Amino acid sequence: MTASNPRSDEPRAPLGHTAHPRTGGSGRLRLVPPLRYRRPAPPALVLVAHGSRDPRALTTVRALAERVRALRPGLAVHLGHIERNAPLLPDTLAALGDTPAGPVGPVVLVPLLLGRGYHVRQDIPAMAAAAPVRARVAAPLGPHPLLARTLHDRLLEAGWPAAMDGAARRTSAVILAAAGSRDPDSAADTRGTARLLAARLGVPVLPAYASAAAPTVPDALRALAARGRHRVAVASYFTAPGRFATQCADRAPWLASAPLGAHEAMARLVLHRYDQAHASREPELASA
Repeated sequence: MTASNPRSDEPRAPLGHTAHPRTGGSGRLRLVPPLRYRRPAPPALVLVAHGSRDPRALTTVRALAERVRALRPGLAVHLGHIERNAPLLPDTLAALGDTPAGPVGPVVLVPLLLGRGYHVRQDIPAMAAAAPVRARVAAPLGPHPLLARTLHDRLLEAGWPAAMDGAARRTSAVILAAAGSRDPDSAADTRGTARLLAARLGVPVLPAYASAAAPTVPDALRALAARGRHRVAVASYFTAPGRFATQCADRAPWLASAPLGAHEAMARLVLHRYDQAHASREPELASA
C-alpha cells in the first residue's frame, strides 16, 4: 500500500484545530480555532432603577438602557426596579437564572442611584444574594465628572447662559436638588457632585433635598438670598422624572433643569461603573 500524504501545498491543520473553508482576500484558507479558545461573553449588565409612580420614569430608564446598548453592541442589558415598577429586580434576576441554557452568569448590577445609601448598602446586595445567579454590585453613579457634565448640559437646555459676565456671576447660584437620605455618606456624595458642578459653572452650587435631609430647597433659597444670590437655578439631581423632581423644580425662582435622563454621558457613566465592577477583585455574591 502507498501511504496517503498531503501535498506540500495543502494546508495542514494543527492538532485540536478544525479547518473551515473560510478565505481572506487572497483566497487562501484560514483556520478557525475551536469554540473552547474563543473569548467568553462579557457578564450581563442589569440596570437597577428605583421605580416611580410617574410613567415618565419608566420611559426614561428604558431610553437610557437603549443608549447603553447602542454604545456597547453585543452586551446583554437588562432592567430591574427596586420597587413600584415592573420588572422588579428579583424577577429580572430570577429570569436570568432560569433560561433554557441554564443560569446566565455572572451579572453586574449597576444602580441608577446617585450616591451611597440604604438601597445601595442593603436592598440591592440582599436581592442579588437571594438570586439564582452570581452577581456583582457596581458603585452608584455619583459623584463623577460625567454627572456634572450632564447637569451642566441640562441647565444650558433650560436657559442657563453659556457665558456670564462678572456682575451676573456675583448674583447667580445653583441649587442641586436631590432626593435626600439619612445616610451621611449619601449627603457627602451629593456635596461631591455639587463641587464638580460649581467648578464647571463658576458660581456657588448648594445641595438641597426633597426629604430626609437638610436643607430643603426653600431653606437653600433663603440662605443664598442672604448672600446676595438672587438669580438662582435649580439643577434636578434625579435620574428620571418623578414626584420629588417636580416638587423641587416648582420651587425654582428663575429656571429649573430637567432630570439627568438618557443623556449620552449617563450611558457612558453606566458603562464605566460596569467596567469597574467587572474588573474588580471583590468576590461575587454567590447565588442562592
